[in-house]
Amino acid sequence: MIKAGIAGLGRWGQTLVNSVHGKSDKIAFTAGCTGRKARAQDYCDEKGIDLRDGLADLLNDPDLDAVVLATPHSQHADQVIAAAAAGKQIFIEKPFTLDRASAQAAADAAAAAGVVLALGHNRRFHPITLKIKEMIDSGALGQILHIEGNLSGSGGLRYPPESWRAQADESPAGGMTPMGIHVVDAFLYLMGSVDEVVARSDRQFLQIPTDDTTSVMMRFASGATGYLGTLTATAPVWRIQVFGTGGWAEMHSYDRLFTCSVAADGTPGKEEMVEYGPFDMERAELEAFADACTGGPAYPLTPAEAVHGTAVLEAIIRGAENGQPVALKDV
Repeated sequence: MIKAGIAGLGRWGQTLVNSVHGKSDKIAFTAGCTGRKARAQDYCDEKGIDLRDGLADLLNDPDLDAVVLATPHSQHADQVIAAAAAGKQIFIEKPFTLDRASAQAAADAAAAAGVVLALGHNRRFHPITLKIKEMIDSGALGQILHIEGNLSGSGGLRYPPESWRAQADESPAGGMTPMGIHVVDAFLYLMGSVDEVVARSDRQFLQIPTDDTTSVMMRFASGATGYLGTLTATAPVWRIQVFGTGGWAEMHSYDRLFTCSVAADGTPGKEEMVEYGPFDMERAELEAFADACTGGPAYPLTPAEAVHGTAVLEAIIRGAENGQPVALKDV
C-alpha cells in the first residue's frame, strides 16, 4: 500500500482522493496541503487526511512514499524537482508544464533521483481508448490516415474573474490546458509523435481574459493528419475518431464505441455501436502509479511522452499567438 500526500485539494484534487478512498488496496491518501486550507479542513477531517501547512511538510515526511500534485501547472516544474530531491514518487496532474524546457528539467530530476514520474492523463486508461488502440495496432482499421477529437465544456462560463484558470497566463490558447491537452495525449497514444501544428484561438463571448474557441491541425511523424477542437463556453463533449483505409472507430463520451468498416473494393460495412459501463479512470491511473512504485509494470505514459506532449502544447500556444505553423523540432 502506497501512502501518498496530495498537494492541491480543490475540485480535482478531491476527485482523485474520492476515486481511491476506501476502495483501493494499492494507494491511500494520508496527508495533504492546499492553498486555501480552511476550505479543505472539513473534507480532510471526513477522509482522515492530515492537512498540513505546505508542500514542504509533505516532502519532509518520511512516512509518505509519494506525492500527488493537483496544483496549478505553473508550479509543476519546481514542485517535481523538489519532490524528486526528497525521494518521493511523483504523480502529477496535466498539463505537465507549459513548455518543453521546464518539462525536460523536471523529467531529468525525477530520472536522476530514480523515482517514478507519472502524468495524469486518465483517458489513456479507459477501455474504449484501449480498444481503439488494439484496432489500430492489429491492422483492423487499415492504414491510419487521420484522427479528430474534441473535448469541450462550460468552465469558462463559470470561472470567477479571480480564479487562476481565468488568467490568460495560466490558460493560454483557451481550453488547451484544462481540456485540449487530453485530446493531444490521446492523439499521441493512438497515432505517435507530432511533427507540426497549426493553431487558432479566439475569444468570441467570454468576458474573462481567456479564449473560448480553439482549434488545431496536426501532422504526425507517420504522415497522418489530425485536428482537435476545444471550447470553454459550450455544453460538455468528449469524442475521438480515428480514420483508416479499413474503416473508422469513434469513442463518443465515455460509454459508446462506434465503428464502421470498409472492404478493399470500397464497399462500406454497417455502422455498429457497443455500449460500455461506468469506469473509474482516476482510480485506474492512480493504481497504475502505485503498481509502478512497488515494482509492478511501468506506468504506461513515459516521461519522454510527457515531455513531447508538453512540446506539442507549447507549439500550439506559440502558433495561436503568431498564426504561423510551428514545427516541433523548433520548440
